[in-house]
Amino acid sequence: MNEGMKLSTRFGEYGGVYAPESLLPVLQQVEQGFIDIQNDADFQQRFHALLHDFAGRATPLTYAQRLSQELGLNIYLKREDLLHGGAHKTNNCLGQGLLAQYLGKTRIIAETGAGQHGVAIAMIGALLGIAVTVYMGAVDVARQQPNVLRMKLFGAQVVPVESGSATLKDAINEAMRDWITHAEDTYYCFGTAAGPHPFPLMVRYFQSVIGCEAREQMLAQAGQLPDVICACVGGGSNAIGLFSAFLDDDKVAIYGAEPAGLGMDTSKHAATLQKGTSAVFHGMHSLFLQDADGQITEPHSVSAGLDYPGIGPEHAYLRDTGRVTYLGVTDAEALDAFEYLTKMEGIIPALESAHAVALMMRMAKDFPAGSNVLINLSGRGDKDLESYLREREESMA
Repeated sequence: MNEGMKLSTRFGEYGGVYAPESLLPVLQQVEQGFIDIQNDADFQQRFHALLHDFAGRATPLTYAQRLSQELGLNIYLKREDLLHGGAHKTNNCLGQGLLAQYLGKTRIIAETGAGQHGVAIAMIGALLGIAVTVYMGAVDVARQQPNVLRMKLFGAQVVPVESGSATLKDAINEAMRDWITHAEDTYYCFGTAAGPHPFPLMVRYFQSVIGCEAREQMLAQAGQLPDVICACVGGGSNAIGLFSAFLDDDKVAIYGAEPAGLGMDTSKHAATLQKGTSAVFHGMHSLFLQDADGQITEPHSVSAGLDYPGIGPEHAYLRDTGRVTYLGVTDAEALDAFEYLTKMEGIIPALESAHAVALMMRMAKDFPAGSNVLINLSGRGDKDLESYLREREESMA
């Protein structure tokens, strides 16, 4: 064991470990396990074999020919939508599921918003033979029924959360309560690059495969690194997975597309990096949407996976340093991009991913003609068809 090794718990002023005293030994156990598996040859061999043979990595890099012609840019799509399970969440869940097994845990709990993380951990639970319980806001259960059915088919217990706004924030609260009660035999598989240390670092580590692959693929297909990269940002896992491979390349401009909901001039948005303020919540110090009294306010996004009032601590740090530019994308823009990419390229993106597509469509004229633009297509949009149709019907009513 690498007991002398210590990981940094913070990104600048953000991050840290803010958890009940009873959870601190468990978090230390998870951290030590995370340190150990990075140098455990058997773990690494199994993890990478399953990424290839079970999850289907490497995912392709698709040149979007018609979209590129329309925008006057070279648009490349990193196809995490083609990963087994339909989204990037499989990378993290496979890694954390194997870590739970490595630590001898017999049960895994998780939270989910859009349901993709829930589907991924339910799928990995079935693969590894570990019982899984998924907490999901009742609002999200209603709007993401296909994913709820998939979770149940994999054998997971899905617990609807009725408290608060009945969305992702409240699902995390309930999962945390469960973990405090059953920490001895239960592993909490956090779904995004947030929460108490070591989760932000751990999720970044397991998702970094996105950026590493995309970097190699851009060099092979375009003959150079991208001029611009972009990903949607909710809690921040798919984005940090992509960004991590390019942060040291100063000539690569990096953009995060946040959910601006009904508009930045309203209260109906989830653009934490633009409207959030410093606070401690969900075990970490980061930026959160809150009122004048410091109470967490309810976010809004047409996309269930981006409907979170906070942000992972590394993204808050990257905003402060100016390395990444985070901009808001409205529901209407995301819906238009969802439809446009589908008709132009035959690819239905998740509504989450459509935010990144929409931002690059809006900014196309700001980049020199022929710039190479890499967009992370974090998931597929089958799950969002009902939401898309409902929103379109309401807008025409």
